[in-house]
Amino acid sequence: MILQRTITNSVSTTGVGLHTGEKVTLKLHPANEDQGIIFTRSDQESPIQIQASPFIISETKLCTTIGNDKFKISTVEHIMSALSASGIDNIIIDVNGSEIPIMDGSSIAFIHLIKSAIIKEQKKPKKFVVINKLIEVNDGDKFAKFEPYKGFIIDFMIDFPHPAFEDGDSHVVIDFFKDSYIKDISRARTFGFMQEVEYLRTNGLARGGSLDNAIVLDEYRIINEDGLRYSDEFVRHKILDAVGDLYMLGSPIIGKFTAYKSGHELNNKLLRALVENPKSWSLDNLDINDIEMTELAKNYLSMANEFNNDKVEKLQ
Repeated sequence: MILQRTITNSVSTTGVGLHTGEKVTLKLHPANEDQGIIFTRSDQESPIQIQASPFIISETKLCTTIGNDKFKISTVEHIMSALSASGIDNIIIDVNGSEIPIMDGSSIAFIHLIKSAIIKEQKKPKKFVVINKLIEVNDGDKFAKFEPYKGFIIDFMIDFPHPAFEDGDSHVVIDFFKDSYIKDISRARTFGFMQEVEYLRTNGLARGGSLDNAIVLDEYRIINEDGLRYSDEFVRHKILDAVGDLYMLGSPIIGKFTAYKSGHELNNKLLRALVENPKSWSLDNLDINDIEMTELAKNYLSMANEFNNDKVEKLQ
């Protein structure tokens, strides 16, 4: 049986918030079985704890933001993506501000942080969200959908009318039970257009954004001197975001996620539609003693154990 996981010891890191530009300290703490992924803010007089759920998402315009007027944490998708890839079920995420630090704009810094905390198995079985039937949400020509699949695949396509976006680099399919999250996804950075960045800054946002934590494009080209980490880094970052957004369910998914021009808002609408349609999914422990689930369980363990080897260090 695949068991739940947490971390052995508390770890912390410091960075800047993408929108406020303020220095933020993030701490990860161990959590008990079935506690889930908990967010809290240590800068508040009476700290509030909120468990990850599709229904705690309050804003999705520029990033995934959780909470309400009294309690808000923005840009949670990158740390959630890293937690999903690492197989963490129970953890407390504490920040002393309103944003998760942006780091380099990808999730690789959080992968290193989680790795340094030392993962441990707990006693209770891990719960999986198994997709049993097709469910889809649309917004004009944009769509996102789940369908049954014995594994976890993300099929993502983007479409931006900009010279830097080549047609051949706008569509990526990642089979997470076969491909490498660390190698293929974790280093893909967030991106934005110079005109949008300037507009955001005039409105008090994107104060922490720079060429050190984002890919920035002008009207014709990428202005980062070092260029891209992957030829199709834009769509790979969209997959990184989607992994984090989908993990707001609090459990790994067994199924296929397909998206066209989707973002945080549509990803969240799909999760809500899924939860509200109980016939479309089920919770399963993936008992490794069940013959039909044995191969699936082994493949999941292979994925979750990936960054416990030396590959992480080699990708710095």
